[in-house]
Amino acid sequence: MDRWRGRVALVTGASVGIGAAIVKELVRFGMRVVGCARDIEKLQILAAECQTAGYSGVFMPFKCDLNNEEEILSMFSAIKEQHKGVDVCINNAGLALPEPLLSGKTSGWKNLLNRHRFKESFCTALGSAVPPNFYLPLDVLQVNVLALSICTREAYQSMKERNVDDGHIVNINSVCGHQVLHLTDMHFYTATKFAVTALTESLRQELRDANTNIRATSISPGMVETEFAWRLHRDNPAKAVAKYSQFKPLEAVDVANAVIYVLSAPPNVQIEDIQVQAVGQVSLPLAV
Repeated sequence: MDRWRGRVALVTGASVGIGAAIVKELVRFGMRVVGCARDIEKLQILAAECQTAGYSGVFMPFKCDLNNEEEILSMFSAIKEQHKGVDVCINNAGLALPEPLLSGKTSGWKNLLNRHRFKESFCTALGSAVPPNFYLPLDVLQVNVLALSICTREAYQSMKERNVDDGHIVNINSVCGHQVLHLTDMHFYTATKFAVTALTESLRQELRDANTNIRATSISPGMVETEFAWRLHRDNPAKAVAKYSQFKPLEAVDVANAVIYVLSAPPNVQIEDIQVQAVGQVSLPLAV
């Protein structure tokens, strides 16, 4: 990781879970990391944690709603102005919702949800009051596919403008991007992750056509113990509890370690995809 010390990385969906874990690892290895999310308070807490830990790098929070292309473009403009540009782009942000194909609602697929209903059920399950800054995603396709594509495009253009030929774009995908699991609640999410798989390979092809050494990698984890399952089963929190009780899932840091492994590879080595699951997930059914 020595060659990345002092260089700039962007991590989307950085406020919690996998994104926050990736931020900590990159900062620990001396990178200057811009992390974006809508909840600026959580990002500021993360920045304080990195500083308190004495990491050699620095974390810079940036409030950005990935549902809004103008905010994404403004973020890249700010990164260019303040830090010259992006050397590493980690497309981590992703959403899911429990809407089957045969019975799901179109509005549900777009994730235009009743915020109050989810807030109440989620917080009741946790035994707490509704947080004042409780955010819900608006559009699963926008975040999982379009925002990823926009960030990829802007990151590449940033590298190209500065003649950065060893940059890296990492898409945090899912095992659902490689196989259709018999999980009714996950089928629409699976479709978006298959799109990420296709987009990552398409990106590699376009990078080769552009005669650049910029690399593209997909990291596809299985179940990770984060807020993901709680958001997925917003109307039935007991399902989230049941999922995490079937076996010991991955931790967010396990995925972050995969990112470090990929970035640590020599510049001439292209790690195309890493699929990683908890041992129990391979052998146990995941009924929903």
